Formats: sequence, C-alpha cells, structure tokens
Amino acid sequence: MSSIPGVLPQPPLPNAQPLARLLAAGAEAGYARHVDTFGPLDPDAVAPGLLNLLDASGLTGRGGAAFATWRKALATSQSERKRLVPARPVVIANGAEGEPLSFKDRTLLAHAPHLVIDGLLAVTRAVSGTQMYLYAPAASLPGVQEALSGHPGSGRIQLVESPETFISGEASAVVNSIATGSAIPLDKGRRLSDTGLKGRPTLVLNVETLAHVALIARFGGAWFREVGTPTDPGTRLLSVSGPGPGPDVVLEVPGGARLTDVVQSAGMDPASLSAVLVGGYHGRWVRPAAYVLSPGGPAGHVVRPGAGVIHALGAQECGLGATAGIVAYLAGQSARQCGPCMFGLPAMAGIFNRIAAGEQDPRLPGELGRLGTLVSGRGACHHPDGTAQLISSALEVFADDVRSHLTGRCSGSGSWTP
Repeated sequence: MSSIPGVLPQPPLPNAQPLARLLAAGAEAGYARHVDTFGPLDPDAVAPGLLNLLDASGLTGRGGAAFATWRKALATSQSERKRLVPARPVVIANGAEGEPLSFKDRTLLAHAPHLVIDGLLAVTRAVSGTQMYLYAPAASLPGVQEALSGHPGSGRIQLVESPETFISGEASAVVNSIATGSAIPLDKGRRLSDTGLKGRPTLVLNVETLAHVALIARFGGAWFREVGTPTDPGTRLLSVSGPGPGPDVVLEVPGGARLTDVVQSAGMDPASLSAVLVGGYHGRWVRPAAYVLSPGGPAGHVVRPGAGVIHALGAQECGLGATAGIVAYLAGQSARQCGPCMFGLPAMAGIFNRIAAGEQDPRLPGELGRLGTLVSGRGACHHPDGTAQLISSALEVFADDVRSHLTGRCSGSGSWTP
C-alpha cells in the first residue's frame, strides 16, 4: 500500500479539476483568501432559514452514514424546545477520521478550515446552540488554531484532540471522548439529539458536511443541486489511494460519479486493478466496472461511498491477504465492551487469516458467514456490522481466490499491511 500523507502537496493542489467547490481557494488557507473566494458569511443572518436551505439542497452527511443533514439539525433543535428544563444544544465538528485509508478531512482542515468554521458557526446559530467543539487529530489542531485566531466570531469554539483509533469518530464516541477522554461508543439506543454531551441535545457533523453547509448558506440549495444527481446532489470529497508509489489524492466529485471515472482521475487504469475497496474498512470490495458512487440505489449498480474512501488493489495483489490484514486490524480496534467485538471479531479474523494463509479446510467460508450473521446488529455500535460487511464482500468478489487458497494456491503477491 502506498504511503498516505497528512495533507496534499501545496501549491498547487494535485489532480486539479474543473469541479472544485470546497477547495476552490487553493492551498492558501488564510481568511482573506477565503473571503475573496467565497464571500463573507454572517451566521446570524443565515440562521433563520438555514434548515430550509439544507432541506432543499438534499445534503447528506459526509462522514459515512449519509443521513439527511437538515433532519439531524432539526431533531436537535426540537429536542431543546421540548425539554421541561431548558438545555441549549451543543454542536460538534467531527474531524477525527480514524479510518486509516481516509485523509480527506485532514486535507480539508489544512486547506479550507474557514469553510468548516463558517459551517459550524451557522449551524450552531440555526439550532440555538451555545457550545461548539472541533474534534480532530493532534496533527490538524495547530493549523485549525491558527485559522480560528483569524476568523471573526470563532472565539467560543473549543478544540479537542481526537485519539488515533478507528472508532474515535463514531458519533457517540466523539461525545464520550469530549466528556470523559475515552473515545468509546455509548449505547446505540441513546439519541444524541436528546441526551448528548453533559445531557444536552448534541449535534455531531463531519467537517466536510459543515463545509458544504457554509457554501449552501451562501449560494442556496438550488446551487448545490446544479451538480450530482437528483438522489445524490452536490459534490463529495474522496480519499483515493492505490498500488505503487504514486501520490494519494483527494478528489472532489459529483454525486453519482462512476467508479471507473474516479479511478482514472487518480491516474490509475481500471483494467490494471483486481478490485476496489469503497467506503473504507467498513466498506465493500467491488470490481470497478459499472458501479456509481451514491448513498442509495439499486444493488449491483450502486456502491455506497461511506466515509469517502477509494482504495484500488493491483492485479497482482492478493485480495484475501489484503482483507485478512484489515480484519485483524479491526478486531484489535474494538471498544471491547460487548460480545460481538470481544469474541466474534477475533474469531472471524482468525478464520479469515487461515483462508488467506492457504489452509485447506472447505468449512472455513461457511463458518465466516455464520459468524457474520451472529455479530451483525448485536453490538453496542456498528463496528461488528461494518466488519461483517467487508468480509462478506471479500468472499464474494474474491470467490475464485478463495477456491484457490482452499487448495493451497495463491495467484497474488506478498502480504499487505493496513
């Protein structure tokens, strides 16, 4: 696997494209350049109509779940109004990006932090919030702190360092980390919009989502829909990586982009690839042909972009070896607070590794399927579900390799480290 940089080379931004909204200001992250590029934004002026604009835009979350942004914000706002004892909402910009193959959020915070800050300020006003946090890895915080010092009205935003763990960006883990210092998911039955940080209604939005909010607040929902598709409007950032020493890139693509187009834009030939991992470690392996990237659509035609991760596997790389490394990593990254993570994931990792190593036991794939069914939907968070989905897709896409491995043969090369 090629190395993954913390930020893009600068200037200019790599893989310059005609479509450039979020990174339109280029590599310069200063406030003056930001305002020259996008124009000023008064959070108080846009707040009254912001949720309607977000509804009209069709913006969905860019952190993985793809939930309608306006609905999350409205739920938080309504919760505050329904409480017998008033408790003003908390809004958190989530830049944790614990996914090892993702680097779009740290790129955005490095090159367009003021869009994120604008979005955070505007949403907080819109839901009548009083506390704001920006949660991100240590490497991103100095640049964000510098941006805050030059951004009017941002003095009340508190920076919190996110740990370098896979589950640190899960919404309830974000809240728990800020409250206690422990980035472990809370009970998934708990609604953060009702009872989040310190018992207050809490809205957690990905930093890319907030950057889109800042643009929609300026230019409107119809403008956002000028690109993309009716069911997947606007643009999204993708962290694209692949085999060989070539640079990994962040691409801004329209909703409904074809996977082959994305791969080619990153300088790779789809014909030279054995498969593409879409959505990161909780995503799916697919063959690149015919798929489009969208949060919803017919199976066999659409693949969910999830956290915006695209990783291409070279034709000579072993997909089972790659997946075994990922599953072992995921088993070690659990919160260890429920049975599926404590026992199910290590068991699945062990069995998958036996297949990847060429153990000739035809019962192994069936046992993986059985365990996947057992752990799905039963964890305190969705970590077991995402891991089971990854394994299921690997067994399907690399079915020929599974048969070869079960006879002691492998056509791929070498091991793979996530």
